[in-house]
Amino acid sequence: MTDSERPPSSLSNRDIADVFDTVADMLQLKGEIIHRILAYRRAAESIRELPRDIKTVYAEGQLESIDNVGGTLAEKITELLTTGELTFLNKLKAELPETLVSVLRINGVGPKKAMQFYKELGISTVPELEAAAREGRLAPLPGMGAKSEKKIIEGIEALSRQSSRVRIDIATSTAEGILAQLLALPQALWGNVAGSTRRGRATIGDLDLLVCSRDAAPIMDLFVNMPNVATIHGHGPTKSSVELLNGLQCDLRVLPPENYGAALVYFTGSQAHNITLRALAQEQGYTLNEWAFTATDGSGKQILCEKEEEVYQQLGLDWIPPELREDRGEIEAARAHQLPRLIEIGDIKSDLHMHTEWSDGKLTVREMAERARLRGFQHICITDHTQSLGIANGLTVERLLAQREEIRKVDAEMSAAHNFRVFQGVEMEIRADGNLDYPDEVLAELDFVIASLHVSLRQERAVITQRLLNAIRNPHVDMIGHPRGQLIPDREPADLDMDAVFAAAKETDTVLEINANPHRLDLDDAHARRAVELGIKLAIDCDAHAPDEFELLRYGIATARRGWVKATDVINTWSTDEFVRWLKR
Repeated sequence: MTDSERPPSSLSNRDIADVFDTVADMLQLKGEIIHRILAYRRAAESIRELPRDIKTVYAEGQLESIDNVGGTLAEKITELLTTGELTFLNKLKAELPETLVSVLRINGVGPKKAMQFYKELGISTVPELEAAAREGRLAPLPGMGAKSEKKIIEGIEALSRQSSRVRIDIATSTAEGILAQLLALPQALWGNVAGSTRRGRATIGDLDLLVCSRDAAPIMDLFVNMPNVATIHGHGPTKSSVELLNGLQCDLRVLPPENYGAALVYFTGSQAHNITLRALAQEQGYTLNEWAFTATDGSGKQILCEKEEEVYQQLGLDWIPPELREDRGEIEAARAHQLPRLIEIGDIKSDLHMHTEWSDGKLTVREMAERARLRGFQHICITDHTQSLGIANGLTVERLLAQREEIRKVDAEMSAAHNFRVFQGVEMEIRADGNLDYPDEVLAELDFVIASLHVSLRQERAVITQRLLNAIRNPHVDMIGHPRGQLIPDREPADLDMDAVFAAAKETDTVLEINANPHRLDLDDAHARRAVELGIKLAIDCDAHAPDEFELLRYGIATARRGWVKATDVINTWSTDEFVRWLKR
């Protein structure tokens, strides 16, 4: 029997992505070259986010049409789908215990340490590692010590706090893709993504969709029969619930127009926001649920709302943007007509943090500039990594000077042809010892300097805070990139004294970044709001390494809006002339 004749296994998209991630982890433990590891990682991500059942793609002979899947990986997917196993993974399991990959999930434990613990103490699971750490058996090992042992215990505790929530970009693309198909039906009038996705939270537990229609049946039938549905949990006349191939639960509700506004408010949430709204309705003699306002006097009188704005108007409130609906003062501000005019994507005129092929980006300076210009920006800063970040091909001083010639040439040509400016910046590494990666005389020649933490993020609070303060107080540093160094959902933020960071940024007029990459979203909403309250300037940047990553801006904007950030708080909203004047000051 040939592969194409064999019945496919029951493995789902998520199952195959998990297998590829496990292969990548085991290759990392073995010390394989990074490109081989990344091949499996990228393929796993593409498969996990694939909107079709991979078994269907396989049946069509189109596995290599999946992003990041070439011939070799297509063969491995075929083997998994036809046999349920992967010979290559079985071979790796014969060399190392598969459970060892779980140890890599702990902050501060890389492949070398994981292999050290395995070879010297026989540790191959997280519980075994925790027991050894708490018993003091790790500290005597070469390169360890009491502090390292303590950090491992903290990393294990942090791991236990992680949930099954997914990043906002995965949730958004999935939800919007499904909604677009539903709204293409003639019975659908309009619809919205609701829940925490609409509120712009950094991570999402499940998806909520609303569609307005007077004929729900065709919409429900399409929803439960979509190719990316793995399991149907419920299929009713106005509500259906499914589990998708990527593991997310997705609920759909279909409402007639007269009930849609109340439903959109209710299912957008948050729960705390809704409770306060219901209390206000009670004060007016009504209950408020997902359908309508209903009089509490027994008369049965209802107030129906087709639009959200009508719900808030009935309660004596200005309409509240979804990102603010967390019961953090937005209702009081709406009652007093004091809600801020929140920043919008259209306010952004530049991006000040991006990478080219000079370090770890995909495009040349000219290509990146041209994509940014077509995106609608007026100016950009090219900010490649510096020399200490070897994994990102960081620039030596000599390479920095060579890059300057290229940037100046592109800037002159694009300024003359399009009134578009290209500035030379850098994302400078704040080294583990607290020093900056370039001397002051080199920094002084740059247009814009970002300083960022990438390494030794588990240092003691006082040590890592001082590293960041050293950078903030350097007169040549203009901005701190992704200040807390978090990676969602894998790495918790560094333990920084943010009050000290804010005070120094305020004193030195140093910009703090909201990094729009969904892996970071750092500063987060709460810290962005505090920065605004203190009068600290912010920037919202994509940290783009490829042209399509300019589209990540929407997630940085959502985070900023959740933090009550206005356009006037953000330096990316400035014109080129305003930006240049600020740099000169």
